[in-house]
Amino acid sequence: MGTNDIRNIYCIGRNYKLHALELGNEVPEEPLVFTKPSHAVISMDGNTVELPGNVGEVHFELEIVLRVGQAYEQGMDAELCIDAMALGLDLTLRDVQSKLKAKGQPWLAAKGFRNSAPISNWLPYPGAAALAETEFVLLRNGEEAQRGKAADMIFNVSELIKYVGDHYGLGVGDIIYTGTPAGVAALHDGDQLQALWAGSPVGSCSVKLA
Repeated sequence: MGTNDIRNIYCIGRNYKLHALELGNEVPEEPLVFTKPSHAVISMDGNTVELPGNVGEVHFELEIVLRVGQAYEQGMDAELCIDAMALGLDLTLRDVQSKLKAKGQPWLAAKGFRNSAPISNWLPYPGAAALAETEFVLLRNGEEAQRGKAADMIFNVSELIKYVGDHYGLGVGDIIYTGTPAGVAALHDGDQLQALWAGSPVGSCSVKLA
């Protein structure tokens, strides 16, 4: 399945305690779900990703992304829904988001802009145990910017699938951005980004702020 085959994009906010705290947010008691349009998706294949450069800071948030290969049904083994994983960036217009949050308005303008969901190559889903203990890393200009593993999630993979499936539905072609660890920061024009899974590069791109 390529990026053109992606249907719904569900994103989980504040799913790593330290990330929630670094932004001054409360740690949620149930998954915090928001969505991005499918037009937000762009491959991380060594390309240049053009982003808004005139509306404040654009923050990177590297996340494990799950791909749904079997429709969710209540009562099923939730992991059976997943047929692949990737690493993806939940890019965020942070200044815009802060203004929206202050007004109690939806996050779409801050989270759903074009190219706000760069995604790596798809990898075989390793199962919950291996996923939990495998580290993923974002390098910015060759230096480590973020490091995390799914074991640090507040809500694990099965809990996320059940929650999203029960509340909104999950079908083939849907993907889930599972939340980001601490370490997010603003991007700069020309930044080179590389996503690593278990120490191996799986996707990269450069940033153009226009």
